[in-house]
Amino acid sequence: MKLHRKKAIIVGALILFAYAVLASAVLDSKMVIMLAEALSGIGVIVIAIIMFPFFKPYGKKTSRWYLLLRGFEGALLIVTGILFLISSTSSLEIYKFIHLYHGYIFAVAAFFFYYLLYKSKLVPRWLSIWGFLAAIILIIVNLVEITDLASPSMFLYLPIVLNEFVLANWLIFKGFNPSAISS
Repeated sequence: MKLHRKKAIIVGALILFAYAVLASAVLDSKMVIMLAEALSGIGVIVIAIIMFPFFKPYGKKTSRWYLLLRGFEGALLIVTGILFLISSTSSLEIYKFIHLYHGYIFAVAAFFFYYLLYKSKLVPRWLSIWGFLAAIILIIVNLVEITDLASPSMFLYLPIVLNEFVLANWLIFKGFNPSAISS
């Protein structure tokens, strides 16, 4: 199996893994929640590191911003996992604060990610456009949540979650567009 194919499978599997471990956070075990946050953070960082060389030819600055934002996002997830485990009043307040603003970092990094996927043509453009639009919806949801204007519906998170699920499966089963890599 070619190296690019393996990398696509790893990225797809890590996307699914990050969502799966975050979903396990609904359990009552503090240790499971802490590990889920930390492992998800590590997964986010590894995805960015793997994707960086693919994205760099399509914009060095944009690729660096993507790498920086995903690194920051991953680090925040690791920190929030540790803070949740400590569970003092002040650490839980910091945890809530970080989680509230984490959505923005995720959404902005998603903008860069889907923009670079679109430019690179590593995946079908419709998938990149869907992700880009889902990131816009996510920014709006976060704004509504932060301003307390309304309680956002969980359905508004569905476009990005479904997109990332489809993207992950695309990468696992179809891989990157070979002609985009060879060019």
